[in-house]
Formats: sequence, structure tokens, C-alpha cells
Amino acid sequence: MEMKNKTITVVGLGAGDLDQLPYGIYRTLKAAKQLYLRTKEHPVVAELIAEGIAIESFDDVYEQHDAFSDVYTDIVERLFSRVNEAGSLVYAVPGHPLVAERTVQLLLAEGPNRGVEIEIGGGQSFIDPLFARLHIDPIEGFSLLDGTALAAHQVSPGLHTIIAQVYDAFVASDVKLTLMEVLPDDYEVTVATAVGVAGQEKIETVPLYELDRLDHFGNLSLVYVPPTKDEKVSYRQFSYLKEIVAILRSPDGCPWDREQTHQSIRKNLIEETYEVLETIDDDDPDAMCEELGDLLMQIMLHSQMAAEDGYFSVDDVVATLNEKLVRRHPHVFGEKSANDSEEALANWQEIKAQEKAAKGIDVTVQSQLAGIPRDLPALMYAYKLQKKAAQVGFDWDDIADVYKKVEEEYRELQEASDEERAGELGDLLFAVVNLARFLKLDPEEALALTNNKFKKRFSYIEGKLQEAGHTFEQTDLQEMDKWWEEAKHETR
Repeated sequence: MEMKNKTITVVGLGAGDLDQLPYGIYRTLKAAKQLYLRTKEHPVVAELIAEGIAIESFDDVYEQHDAFSDVYTDIVERLFSRVNEAGSLVYAVPGHPLVAERTVQLLLAEGPNRGVEIEIGGGQSFIDPLFARLHIDPIEGFSLLDGTALAAHQVSPGLHTIIAQVYDAFVASDVKLTLMEVLPDDYEVTVATAVGVAGQEKIETVPLYELDRLDHFGNLSLVYVPPTKDEKVSYRQFSYLKEIVAILRSPDGCPWDREQTHQSIRKNLIEETYEVLETIDDDDPDAMCEELGDLLMQIMLHSQMAAEDGYFSVDDVVATLNEKLVRRHPHVFGEKSANDSEEALANWQEIKAQEKAAKGIDVTVQSQLAGIPRDLPALMYAYKLQKKAAQVGFDWDDIADVYKKVEEEYRELQEASDEERAGELGDLLFAVVNLARFLKLDPEEALALTNNKFKKRFSYIEGKLQEAGHTFEQTDLQEMDKWWEEAKHETR
């Protein structure tokens, strides 16, 4: 005797009007001996029950779980269990089975593993009546998103955007806040409920900030966001930045930008980096935002130049960074663990060694001092040299020896000839950097603090001169030294 295949036939109940239900789907529903619905909360269901069609829904499953993912998994498991008993059944979902129906995707993925054939019977989705009702031409481009899992990066302002499953004010609030990351607060959006269902349809357009204040959210509610080319919106898009930089470098762009090379703007990259550091030291978020933009512009220019030469684009830069971050954080994105920052750093170093090996670099013969950027500021470079040397035991045993070394280098500088002074001063600075390392201080930061302190105290002197109506030519060192001592007490 030939065994019959177990089959789950999935059909869609359409957008909400029984008259729009295809006759074939209607016959399938009428003939079903085992008919299950994901939910009874659909306008067609009451009419089917009125016609005597026996149904069983999974609405109770929603009450048993806190997360939708668990609900959908539970429903699918119940369907597989029941088809094993019955051999075949019909599963009906709102709209079209392949539009915004997670349970159907789970059935399709798991069916072959369970020996169950999943047949898709079709049905009209909510998209067709929505396009007709709101006069949307999909050829212009549209995006269909899930309101229960919406992220700002998914929103493309230049497309017609349909956000489904906005079934209550709480989801609407989350959708509103997410959209506000991309769009102005007063941007007009449309909330549509039961589109195409006679007597139940509600369509209302409101400013984005009022989205969650409406009272007609339900299982058939969605949010429509019309496309925009408003510059206020475009300015927030990374893609628009790419376009602007490409235009600046184009034949019709800016003469200055067109003339630049990697070498000609090398100094700009350094300068912009230091300007960012200044905003960090000043704890000035507004200035930091602006200066980070200037620094990003340097990255965009270098990437655009490379793209023009056929080497790489900014997308390659982003892809390389993403790949590296994921690869070097296996304790976050993989199966390794890291209980503290030291373990995380150990993972990082291990993976960096593997990366070098993959590039053909033999770490056993490579200099211990390799890998330090040669264009670092000299103090920072010295600090990193000493730190790397210390990792293999080339270091002082006690800080007292470091102090002695500083004193020794100081004496040698005092005794040096004119020709020797530069070298001896370098030795003294190198010894002081070593002392900073033993004291667990960053010499760059320490010197920066002193620079700022000097700047504030000297500004105090300038202020005193202005109060007196004098210039530097009208004062002397004794008076300035007096003000300097005052400044020391004022600016500690």
C-alpha cells in the first residue's frame, strides 16, 4: 500500500473582504476537514463561520508567550503535530501566505525535515488594495517592513515605505521613535486600517509625532511613509554624502577638490584628527559632532580617489572594517568567551597573530617592534617602543632604576657639546617617557595637560595687560612673573 504524503495547504484569507477571496481558495476552505487559522481577528472569518465552516484558531497561543518568535514557533509545532495525526490539513492566514507571515516561512523551512509537503494556495495580500487606495505606483520603488522589529537603517526615505503589523499604540510608538531617527518630527505619515474592507476601512494622515495618538490600531493596521527628496532628510543619509563627494571630484565639481591627491591632503587628515581630539578634551559635544564630520570628509575623499583609480571604494572600507570587527570579537559574535577586558584583549592579540600568518608574515622572525605606525608623534612612538620591548623582558626591574636613568641622562645633557645636545636631549626625553610608563601615565596626555595649563596662565597675563591697557612692550618680566604666580593660584 502506497503511503500518502503528509500535506499542509496554506491559503490566504485576503485583505479582509470575502467578495475579493478567489473562488479556488473559498472552495479549499469549504472542503477542508481540518481547518486552522493563525488568528480569528480578520473580517473574513466571521463570514466563514456564518456559512457553517468549522475552524480552529491559534489565538490562545499568543497569550502563552511573551515574544512573537515563540508564538510562531509554537504554532508551527502544533501544525506539524496535527498533520502527523490527520495526514493533511489547511492552514489559513490573513492576506497572502508569503507576505509578512513568519509562520509560513518556518513551515517552508522545516517541512522537508519533517517529511511534510507545504503547498501554498495563494490569496490576496493587503498590498494590492493599499496601492489602489493610496494611489501608489510600485514601479517607483517601495519597501515593506515589520513594525514589530523596525530599525532606522532599514528605512529608505526615497522609497514608498509600508510598515506592517502596527497592531497597537505601543508598536506605533516604537515605529514613531525609529522613524524620527530618519525623518523630521512633523513629517506626514498615513495610518491605514482594514484597507478595502467595506465599513471598516480607516485612513488618516498625521504628523509623525502624533502617530501613536490615534485610536484605530488593530491587526489590520499599517503605516505608510511617502517618499521624500527633502534636503533635511537627505543630509542624514550616508548615501547622499557619497554622492556629494563624487560630485565634488567630478569634472563639473569643485576645482580644488578635483586637484587633490592622497599626498596633498595628508596633512589635512592629521589636522582634522587633532581638532577632534581638542573637542574631546574640551568636552564639547556640538563641536565634536562638527569635527568628526570634517574627519569623515577626509576618509570620504581618500576613498573616492581610490575608487576613481579602481582600487577600492568607501563601501570596501566599511566592509573591511565590519569583517575585522566581527572576526576580532569572537566572544561577541562567535563561540569564544571573555569574562573581562584582559581576556578580550588576549583574543584580539591571538586573532591578529592569525591574520599576520594568513598574510605570510612569520611572527617568529618579525621584529618585536614591528607594527608601530612610524608617523606617530615622537612621545607616543617612544612609549609604544618601550612597551613592546618590555613585553619580552627588556625593561628595568624597579622604578628607582628609572629615576637614576633620568638623572644620568640629565647630567649627560648638561655636559654635552653643542653637537651632542640634540642626541642627549632625545635620550633624556626617552628616559622620561620610560618613567611615565612605570608611573602608568601617558606622556602625551601629561604633556597636553601642562600645555593647557601654560596656555591658561599665559592667557591670564594677557588679560591683565588688557585690563591695564598695556602691550607686552610696555611690561617687563618681573610684572609678568607676578601675574604668572597669581595665575597659578587661579588655575590649579
